[in-house]
Amino acid sequence: MQSSHCVGVKAGALLALGLLHGCASLSPAPAASLLAEQPEAASGFTSQKGSQHQRHAVAAAHPLAAEAGAQVLREGGTALDAAIAAQMVLGLVEPQSSGIGGGAFLLHFDGQKVQAFDGRETAPAAALPQAFLDDQGRPLPFAEAVASGQSVGVPGVVRMLEAAHRQHGRLPWPRLLAPAIALAEQGFAIGPRLHTLLQADPLLRQDAVARRFFYDAQGQAWPVGHVLRNPEYAHVLRQLAQQGSRAMHEGPVAQAMVERIAQAPRPGVLGLADLRDYQPREREALCVNHTAAARPLRICGFGPPSSGHLAVMQILGMLEHTQRQAVDLVQDLPSADWLHRYAQASRLAFADRALYVADPDFVTAPAGSWLSLLAPDYLRARSQLISPLISPRAPDTVLPGQPGNPAHKPWAYAPMPFQPEYGTSHLSVVDSQGRMLAMTTSVEAAFGARRMVTTDASRPGGFLLNNQLTDFSFSPSDAQGRPVANRLEPGKRPRSSMSPTLVFDAATGQALMSLGSPGGPLIIHFTAKTLWATLHQGLSPQQAVDLPNFGSLGGALLLEEGRFPAATQQALRERGQVLQTPPMTSGIQVIQRTPQGWAGAADPRREGVVRGD
Repeated sequence: MQSSHCVGVKAGALLALGLLHGCASLSPAPAASLLAEQPEAASGFTSQKGSQHQRHAVAAAHPLAAEAGAQVLREGGTALDAAIAAQMVLGLVEPQSSGIGGGAFLLHFDGQKVQAFDGRETAPAAALPQAFLDDQGRPLPFAEAVASGQSVGVPGVVRMLEAAHRQHGRLPWPRLLAPAIALAEQGFAIGPRLHTLLQADPLLRQDAVARRFFYDAQGQAWPVGHVLRNPEYAHVLRQLAQQGSRAMHEGPVAQAMVERIAQAPRPGVLGLADLRDYQPREREALCVNHTAAARPLRICGFGPPSSGHLAVMQILGMLEHTQRQAVDLVQDLPSADWLHRYAQASRLAFADRALYVADPDFVTAPAGSWLSLLAPDYLRARSQLISPLISPRAPDTVLPGQPGNPAHKPWAYAPMPFQPEYGTSHLSVVDSQGRMLAMTTSVEAAFGARRMVTTDASRPGGFLLNNQLTDFSFSPSDAQGRPVANRLEPGKRPRSSMSPTLVFDAATGQALMSLGSPGGPLIIHFTAKTLWATLHQGLSPQQAVDLPNFGSLGGALLLEEGRFPAATQQALRERGQVLQTPPMTSGIQVIQRTPQGWAGAADPRREGVVRGD
C-alpha cells in the first residue's frame, strides 16, 4: 500500500524534485495514537456577542485580566504596558494556564516594525537528553514526566516582559503589577472553569502547598464563588515591582524554586546559576505574504523554536494551490470538501514540523532559511499530494504525511515521535496610538508541573512551576541512532506550537488584526481556522471564533464534539478520512480593525472577554 500511495500522488515527479524524504518510511498508524489529549478540560460553552471599540482594546482569557489591561490603556499606557498588567493578573486567576513560573512568545508592532520577544523556558545546564527515559530506555509515562522536577524549565516570561518594557513601556513597572497585587491580597471569586479544572486534576493534590491552597480539608476544590486570596503571590509581585526580574531569578524566590524542583519524585537539576543567567531572545519575526479575497496581506508570527506560524502558513498556503469547490462554507459550517483538503494539508505540515523544527540556536533551518518551508514553489509541489480521495486502508488507521525536502539533500535528523503537548493562554492588545501585540503565554500542562512555590510557608499560596521540558522529545534519537532535532539539550528551548499572530495590509503596512489561542498542538488549527474564516470567508471575528474546531495532528481528522452534522461526517468517511470527535477547547482571542475602530472576539469555550473604549 505504501508504494502505490506514493505513485498515485505524482510521487515520481516530486521525488525527482527532491521534495520527499522517501515513502519507504511511511506506515499506517492507529488513529487514536495521534489524537492529543486535551490541554485543558472543557468547562462549557457560553455564547459571546463580540464587541466594538473605537480607541483601544484588550482581549484576555479572564475578565479581571482584561479589565486590568484596559485600565492601563485608559491611563495612557501602551499596548505592552497593558499586556504586562493583564499577564500578572492571569497568573493569579488562571494559574492552570500561565504565570510567572512559565514562559511566553510576544509579537509586538510599534507602528513601524514588528519585533518577536522570546521568553521561552530553557533547559538547565545539567539536563541530559535521556532525562525522560526509564531504566530500560523507554519513554516515561507522560503524567509521570510532567509531575517531576525534571520537567521544569527556567522561567522566562518576567525577564522577557521586563526587556520589552524597557523598549515599549510608558507607565512605571510597579504600576503594572499593582492590579495583580491588589487582587491577590483582597481575593477573587473562583469561577466555574478554575473550579472544574481543580476538581478534575488528579495530580495537583499531591503537592502539599497546592493542596492547602486550592482545596478544602476533605481535598475538594473550593466551590465557585469562593474568595481565594494569595498573600504569597502578592509578596513575590511586590519584590518584582521593587527589584524587577532580578527578584525572580536571584535571592529567596530563586532559592525556593530550586528547592521545590529538587524534591522527589524524580528531582530536577535546575540550579541557581540557570535562573541567574537566563536571558530572553529578540528574534526576527517570520512574516509571509498572503493573498485573501484579492487583498495582499502580510501575516507575521513566531519562527522556531515555535512551530506554530510555520505550520499555520504551510496549511493555508497549500490549500491555495488545491482543486476547490466554489463554496467552502455550507450552512455556515466548513464543507466536507474543504475539511478533506485541510486534513491532508495538516498532515503534511505536521510531518515537516516533526522533522525540522527545534530551537534555532541548536538546529539549522532547511536550505538555510525557515522561509524555505513556506516558499511558494515548495508549497505548490506539496499541495500535489492532496487528493480528492484517500486510498483505502485498514479500518481506523491513518497514513501520516511524509516530510518534504526543500533543501534537496539528505537531512541528518529523525522525525520526532508523537507525544502529548498542552496548555497556554493568549492576550491580544491594541492601544490608541496603533501599537498592537499578540502574546501567547504558558506553563504547559494544566497547572504545569504541579509544584507550587512559596518563600514562606506561613503565607498561603504562591505560584506554579512550568513543565515545559516535556515539550522536548522523550526519545532523543530513533532506532537507527539518528538524533531528533527537538531533543533535550542543556540551554535549549523546547519546540512550541504557540502562534501569536499579527496581520497587516501588505500595500500600506497598516495593522489589521491580532490573534492567537491556547491549545497545545491544536493552537495551530485554532489559529489557522480564524485566519481562514476572517480573511478568506469574510466572517466577523466572533463568527470565526465561534465556528466549530477541526484539524489533524498527523493522524485522524479531529472534529469538535457535537458540532458537525452527520452528513458532513459521512462525506468525509467516504473520502477516506478516519474521524475522531473530541471536545476541542480553544481559547481564541481576536482584535480586528473595522471602519468603526476595532472589533473584538473571545472564545465562548472559555472565560475570556474583550475590554476597551
